[in-house]
Amino acid sequence: MLIAVIVACEIAFWVVLAAGLVARYLLRRRRLGAALLAGVPLVDLVLLVATTIDLARGAHAEFAHGLAAAYLGFSVAFGPSMIRWADQRFAHRFAGGPPPVRPPRHGRARAAYEWREFGKAALAWAISCGLLGIMILAVGDPDRTEELTAWVGRLTMVLVIWAIWPVSTTLWPPKPKDGDRASGAPTPRAGR
Repeated sequence: MLIAVIVACEIAFWVVLAAGLVARYLLRRRRLGAALLAGVPLVDLVLLVATTIDLARGAHAEFAHGLAAAYLGFSVAFGPSMIRWADQRFAHRFAGGPPPVRPPRHGRARAAYEWREFGKAALAWAISCGLLGIMILAVGDPDRTEELTAWVGRLTMVLVIWAIWPVSTTLWPPKPKDGDRASGAPTPRAGR
């Protein structure tokens, strides 16, 4: 059942986000759009409440409980940048906004970008592991929370693997290819 709630929350995230962008740009209702976009984090709150209620009722922690904590952590850490990403594209496509800014492709700028993304991943890891720790302490039964402890290891492994990108772009920065801009500056995409 909790997997269904996670899937519903992911769908709701994108539906609320799209509704906010449609209200802002197509309907020209900026206040309504802002209110809907501000409501995006409420979707995460629904998932947190559902997970807490399930464990409080005596459920044995399962894969889905750990997945819920991971989802919440990554949603909080990456949510604002995902909203900005969607907002830039929607504004460009439907409201005559500037072309979306692409991440840098070369040199130190690319390495700095990868470190910022890794910082978000580290924040997501910290939030997720913090939530897992709170759930483990709240349940207070190692037999019932074994799966949650396993999730700490999984998330740590993801973070270690993620670290490969910023380290590699720092040590061996990507160089421009033929036809690329030599400066490494973001190349705006031509609009339609």
